Amino acid sequence: MASFSSADIIIIISFFAVLLLIGFFAKKDNNSSAADYLLYGRKVGLFLFVMTNVSTWYGGILGVGEFTYRYGLLSWFTQGLPYYIFAFIFAIFLAPKIRNASLYTIPDKLEQVYGRQVGLAASVIIFILISPAPYLLMVANLIGLIFNIDLLPALIISVLLSGAYLLKGGYKSDLFTDVFQFFVMFIGFFVIVFISFVQIGGTEYLSKNLPAEHLSFTSNVSPVYIIVWVLIALWTFADPGFHQRCYAAKTGSIARWGIIISIFFWALFDLLTTTTGLFAKAVLPNLSNPVLSFPLFAEKVLGSGSKGLFYAAMFATIISTLNSFLFLSATTFGRDFVFKLKKNSSEYLLPKYTRIGLMISSLIALLLAYFIPSVVSLWYLVGSICIPGIIILVFGAYYEKLTVSKVFAFIELAGAVFISLLWFFVREYIQSNTLKEIEPMILGLSFAFVVHIIGVIYKKKVSYG
Repeated sequence: MASFSSADIIIIISFFAVLLLIGFFAKKDNNSSAADYLLYGRKVGLFLFVMTNVSTWYGGILGVGEFTYRYGLLSWFTQGLPYYIFAFIFAIFLAPKIRNASLYTIPDKLEQVYGRQVGLAASVIIFILISPAPYLLMVANLIGLIFNIDLLPALIISVLLSGAYLLKGGYKSDLFTDVFQFFVMFIGFFVIVFISFVQIGGTEYLSKNLPAEHLSFTSNVSPVYIIVWVLIALWTFADPGFHQRCYAAKTGSIARWGIIISIFFWALFDLLTTTTGLFAKAVLPNLSNPVLSFPLFAEKVLGSGSKGLFYAAMFATIISTLNSFLFLSATTFGRDFVFKLKKNSSEYLLPKYTRIGLMISSLIALLLAYFIPSVVSLWYLVGSICIPGIIILVFGAYYEKLTVSKVFAFIELAGAVFISLLWFFVREYIQSNTLKEIEPMILGLSFAFVVHIIGVIYKKKVSYG
């Protein structure tokens, strides 16, 4: 059981106080437009872009600790490297095009290119993908651990701490709080790594006290397992947060360079988190619940004050993603559902619809986290089922030569999701171990790729008679 000194509690409460102060201070202007509320007036500069892009990327920090504790350097090889590569490709080929489109959401673009049915179907998929429930659950668990309160009140407190200021400030509050949390998360993890090296030892200690497979990039897992994680990293291309930040950037150049610069900060933060995870495994080799490896290691190695700072860093890492997903979820509800389904609606009403979406998304996330507390474990499953249907369509939407007809687009989206979901249930009854290793995402992506290629060929054939 963790114990906290007065200094630790003061630091953690001060973190939340500053967070709320920044969030409410960055309120929207009285005469702000939909673009002001949803995208900060499309005037996000390079500094703000990088800060929010980096800080919102690490919401599952307890999962990072668990993965590193279990598999060592494989964590970086599957959770870091593929994302750097795909983010770089995104920056070069998509970021400027997305900014120049001057839209609001991914479904906006898909509807523009592939029609209303595809846009609405994509809205449903994205609303599922960006559920804030896993992050809300993690924040609530940490609050419960520190202040010894039950899950439900901890969840309510977590919602208020991460979303209340978004009602007034919109994306501006999201941006400004992310900047503050960027610095807190880096400082906190730098402190625990520094203290670990000073008090415990350096790389020599790790090499002597870690299993050999923890110091291998591929560990002792199967190649199929690694391939699946690399495929999951394709989520980068359909990440609503990436698209939102590109739409909000001042220029396409800022969107491109903002992502490229972010890669270097991601690599630095991955170095800090991976090192922390390796130390946790070396010092506490027999944890029954590795998801708590970071908090339990902090309990072992950090003293009064430094532990409070590290907990503030964990909160910052999660909440920076939680508030972004809350706002994205609310934007999807307000823009892609209410605005598009309501006849004769005006963009002037988008902030109102989004605020309603914030309250609804918060309530849904709270209920999911309370009644299905294992929702974090479902995160990657939902991603592997939903992602295959939209990734290739996103590329096609911005490159005319890769565009398919509305019919092919709908078949691709619906078919890929259906096949992934169907295989998830069917493979449990398959006798062959080889077939069982095929993940739902592989089949879904394969179906989407084949349909898309046929669609491109058919479109060219029709175009040239």
